[in-house]
Amino acid sequence: MKIPKKLNLANLPTPLGKIRFGDKQFLIKRDDYTGTDFSGNKIRKLEYLLAKAKRNKAKIIFTCGGEQSNHCRATVSAAAKLGIKTRLFLWGNDSNNASGNLFLSKMYGADISFLNKKNYLYVNEIMTEECDQLIRKGKRVYVVPEGGSTTLGIWGYISFMEEIKNQMNLNRIHGIVSAAGTGGTVAGMLVGASLYNLNLKIFAVNVLYKKEIIKKKILNLAEGVIAEYDLDCCIDESKLEILDGYSKEGYKKITDNKLKVISKFSQESGILLDPTYTGKAFYAFNNKFLRNNRGNKMIFLHSGGFFGVFPMNREYLKSL
Repeated sequence: MKIPKKLNLANLPTPLGKIRFGDKQFLIKRDDYTGTDFSGNKIRKLEYLLAKAKRNKAKIIFTCGGEQSNHCRATVSAAAKLGIKTRLFLWGNDSNNASGNLFLSKMYGADISFLNKKNYLYVNEIMTEECDQLIRKGKRVYVVPEGGSTTLGIWGYISFMEEIKNQMNLNRIHGIVSAAGTGGTVAGMLVGASLYNLNLKIFAVNVLYKKEIIKKKILNLAEGVIAEYDLDCCIDESKLEILDGYSKEGYKKITDNKLKVISKFSQESGILLDPTYTGKAFYAFNNKFLRNNRGNKMIFLHSGGFFGVFPMNREYLKSL
């Protein structure tokens, strides 16, 4: 088995403990505690991706996402810490009154290009073309795909599974519930569960891609990392379930009924969930497991996203 090298950027291990919501109890894994600036799941992937960027002596990182992308903000922050510049290709609009992740990406020094939804469909081609132009000028560029979801990046969540294995006895735990954007976090957990012989099912709440597309992305990443790194495990597709239908309003939106659950949870727990990922994932978790008294055998992954709350603070306050 070949294990890639990584940087130590995140505050690990993150806490894993019991929490209550109403009269129900469940386990929550606090990956929102990975670091104040990096906050969230993205930094686990970036520890591996930026290690390779450093080995390649990269001077510029290219990556992409929405204008409130947690991944982009974490990339800019981590790269700045390493003395590397970042160029972002963002789906959305610029703002003189930027808040949340966009504000932080600007503060950390990102060079940003804004793309409309139609052009963003070709973001990989756009990044490749601009990357080639810089390379021809003698610049060293390292491209990180959307969400950091590559066979290298998902090692962050392969090692995550070893981390929780060392934190507690998982014999009575049935599964882990997580939001799924580009699928890298879920793919890593799926591989890690198999690699470390954990009898856990991974439940993915798709917030960006349709059920069939995200399932294919997750399985392709999982099979890809096993083949590339010669891992002694195999993927059991029955250990993956997509919890579909919890983001019908769209990736950048959230409904009032979901915000009311988020608000109630924040008031009872002191934990804030974001509108794109964790809020929708928790709504699904509550609907699918807590209401049916199955939550005590589950782990909910709080994958971060705190800064994505602020551009929607009015909507959050209306839900109180």
